[in-house]
Amino acid sequence: MTRRLAYAQLTNSIGDGGFLVVSALYFTQIVGLSAARVGLALTLAWGVGAVAGVALGHLADRLGPRTTAVVLAAATALSISILLFTRSFPAFVLVMCLYASFQSGLQASRQALLAGLTTPEERTRARARIQSTANAGIAIGAAMGGFALHLGTEAAYTAVFVLDALSFLAAAAILSTLPETVMTRAKGKFDVLKDRPYALITLINAVMLLYMPLLSLIIPLWIVQRTEAPTWLAAALLVLNTGAVVLFQVRIARRANGLTEASTLVRHAGLIMLASCAVFAVTAFSFGAWSAAALLIAAAALQVLGEMMLASGAWEISFTLAPADRQGQYQGFFATGTAVARMVGPALLTTVVLGWGSIGWLLVGGLFVVAGYAMGPAVRWAREKNSTSTGAAAEDLSMCV
Repeated sequence: MTRRLAYAQLTNSIGDGGFLVVSALYFTQIVGLSAARVGLALTLAWGVGAVAGVALGHLADRLGPRTTAVVLAAATALSISILLFTRSFPAFVLVMCLYASFQSGLQASRQALLAGLTTPEERTRARARIQSTANAGIAIGAAMGGFALHLGTEAAYTAVFVLDALSFLAAAAILSTLPETVMTRAKGKFDVLKDRPYALITLINAVMLLYMPLLSLIIPLWIVQRTEAPTWLAAALLVLNTGAVVLFQVRIARRANGLTEASTLVRHAGLIMLASCAVFAVTAFSFGAWSAAALLIAAAALQVLGEMMLASGAWEISFTLAPADRQGQYQGFFATGTAVARMVGPALLTTVVLGWGSIGWLLVGGLFVVAGYAMGPAVRWAREKNSTSTGAAAEDLSMCV
């Protein structure tokens, strides 16, 4: 059954890969929006999506994650289709908010579905297999998107959007073949918002996820503005990242056996990300094109190793500390870390890294280390809180008996 989950993720990831490559140029060149307006709309959309993801995750807990995932995958396909007919800025903001909300809710419901279909011991490794499959899909879709960019026509861009919509419909069809998981339908609404240890863990994870805008935005600009390396290396580093996740994510996930090992993985991820940032910082000095390229490849290799360790540890922590009957809302809340990194990261990292240069890289690396070391105490706090709650519940039960 987890294989079908992976197939569904692969299918819509192909569409996502194409969408990521062509969307910015489509909205600016075809729709006629300014880059600043597109950026503002995306920031607003993912902010709304972060909030909606928790609510839709709660809906998955109540109605069932399989049913919710199918509906949200179809709704995502519809929102992508509507984008093809959107020409005004207010309409663009509205549709992108719907798109981000459906995507966030879909992620939460799929995570809850995975939790319901697997044992606690299997979840992190299953999630790693799905992630490696998704990265392969994104690479395939990105290649298609690259061909559309080469053609540079409205028809080519439109074809990518149609492919993206169809990919989500196909994912919905695959998800519909899975069994619905049995939910206990707990009475509490949005209990995750009252869970302070889990909120702290989510915040720490959001800080660690700042590597995402580093990879997609800052590193390409750094290569062009601050190094002598060839500009095409930015694409090569993205291929390196994607390929490494496909090949090694599952192996690294095997080390996340319990909360202690997961916390250790996150802590080590912070140290490795510091090392990566330090190597990136060195590339600002004049070494010649190929020496700079070699250093950039080494830094990117360290970065993706830290990324895979962080992902494995964070998945184990997020699944284990979430109540079994509220996985949807808890996974939706945990996923807000991605939205926060997407919202805050570009402006913050542009100022710190591109503005301050090598010193900025070291500061960002230090931030990763602090966050990585903070995860252990936060997890212990959450575990103690859960143990106390479980003990209290057991005591109440014995008194009733």
